[in-house]
Parts: sequence; structure tokens; C-alpha cells
Amino acid sequence: MHELGILMGIVKTVENYAAENQVGKIEKLVLQIGEISSVIPEYMQKVYPAAVEDTLLADAELEIEILPANAECRDCGSVFHATVTGGVCPDCGSRNMHLVSGRDFFIKEIVCSD
Repeated sequence: MHELGILMGIVKTVENYAAENQVGKIEKLVLQIGEISSVIPEYMQKVYPAAVEDTLLADAELEIEILPANAECRDCGSVFHATVTGGVCPDCGSRNMHLVSGRDFFIKEIVCSD
């Protein structure tokens, strides 16, 4: 379970951001996780309390948004949800696609207060 290590890195990044911008308190942290990334959202939620204990984020809410695995068909140009269609273009039936999202991992938002 590498999610704890990932969260520890995020905590450092957010604390550095807070120090540079003279932020007094973090209210909420919003992460975006691709649905086929190597990060498991449920594990992130479970280890979050341990990762933020005794940090500026100790009382901050964690919100996770799941980014769909979208693909673009190289034959017809259609963009579709690859996991829903099994990697088959719903418009032309081709499997010739490339993934445009779904493996991503971002800090989307840091909600701060004084």
C-alpha cells in the first residue's frame, strides 16, 4: 500500500504551499485520481488520518474526485469512456485508441482560511 507514502508527500507539498503563502489553516484538500491510476481512492481515505496527524492538515477534510478513463479513437476521432466500453469505440467499433485521461493524479484544490 503506497498510498500512505503518496499522502505524506502531498502533506509536505501543502505545508510548503501554506508556509510560502502565509496560510493559517487548511480547511479542505481536494484530490483528483484517475480511475485506472495506481492510486486506490479507498486506501487514500483510510490512511489520510494517519498521514495528516500532527500537521497543518490535521483537521482538514479530504475530498476525492475520480477522473474517468477517457480514450480517443484513432480511426474516427470519437472520445469515449474506455472502461465502460471495454476499450471499443462505441461509434465505429475500433480498438485503435489512445488513453487521454484516467491515469492522472492531481492536487486540485487547497481550501484555506486565516
